[in-house]
Amino acid sequence: MPDVKTLLGNVWSSIAKPRDVARWVMSYDLPVRLRWEVLLLVVVLSVIAAHVSIAYIARADAFVMGELVLNPWTTGVLQLTVLVTAVFAVHLIGRAMGGQGALADAILLIAWLQFCLLCLQVVQTLFLIVMPPIAGLIGIAGFVLFFWLLSNFVAELHGFRSLGLVFAMIIVSLLSIIFALSLILTLLGVAVPGASFDV
Repeated sequence: MPDVKTLLGNVWSSIAKPRDVARWVMSYDLPVRLRWEVLLLVVVLSVIAAHVSIAYIARADAFVMGELVLNPWTTGVLQLTVLVTAVFAVHLIGRAMGGQGALADAILLIAWLQFCLLCLQVVQTLFLIVMPPIAGLIGIAGFVLFFWLLSNFVAELHGFRSLGLVFAMIIVSLLSIIFALSLILTLLGVAVPGASFDV
């Protein structure tokens, strides 16, 4: 396994050369179970980082958002669910579009993507302490970084050439998944907290 210096170096390289880093990530021949454990570890680290930020810096925001973000088990389960869904979506939708990527590699790439966002989250937390306005800009950068890395990772995983088409496929797939989940929750009678359609 790579050391900390190599990991952090490749986090930075992911911005400039994401497809090269994707190949580096996929070069690791790990058992599937270990890959899932890596994904779980990244989720745990992300939840810890998020709740440290909430507990010591963003109390007001956490209060506004409610109990959902104050419960680490809830946020952990939600994040794990999102990432596992992302793994299967990247694999299955990519294969349906003619890609050749393997599920095992999709697991590692999504775990690496989340690790990159985790590093950015740590930087954002530090700026919340010293320069809060910059932290807001970092949050916007994180949103852009997510789609940049995901598009490149999916393209490299499945051997797609057009990054623009991959990005479009991601947006359409994301909207479709959100719509499907909303429909399922509505049929189950689950309402979004704080949302009301009463007149």
